[in-house]
Amino acid sequence: MSVYEKLKALNITLPEVAMPAAAYLPYMQTGNLVFLSGHIAKQNGQPWVGKLGENMTTEEGKQAARAVAVDLMGTLQHACGGDLNRVKRIVKVMSLVNSSTSYTEQHLVTNGCSELLGEVFGEAGKHARSAFGVAQIPLGCCVEIELMAELG
Repeated sequence: MSVYEKLKALNITLPEVAMPAAAYLPYMQTGNLVFLSGHIAKQNGQPWVGKLGENMTTEEGKQAARAVAVDLMGTLQHACGGDLNRVKRIVKVMSLVNSSTSYTEQHLVTNGCSELLGEVFGEAGKHARSAFGVAQIPLGCCVEIELMAELG
């Protein structure tokens, strides 16, 4: 099954690439590697605000990370010239989780992104990963994730 058949089966429509509101690019390619800038979680088109361990549950954070994965794939599609089938491998995901000082389930939140990438890209979606708890994310968002991929 192609990437697009999997997306359709999951009822996922990829968004257009969002242009940054600051002094950076949404992605940068060097050789066969493409680096996607951090994408913040959004809910209904607005920043998904919250702090894990304070006013958000791990399951809510996981859903936010999954939403970020959808946005990342939209940007990655743009970086691939409109064809996600060019993705040879998702290389690495780095996740920042807005967390209280006692919260320790950042890795479970990040699974929302990792699991969706695995569903969509299969073996090519398995990746290295880091998940960090941070004191704050821009706009008070609950999750920000960046991605690195290899193109074929």
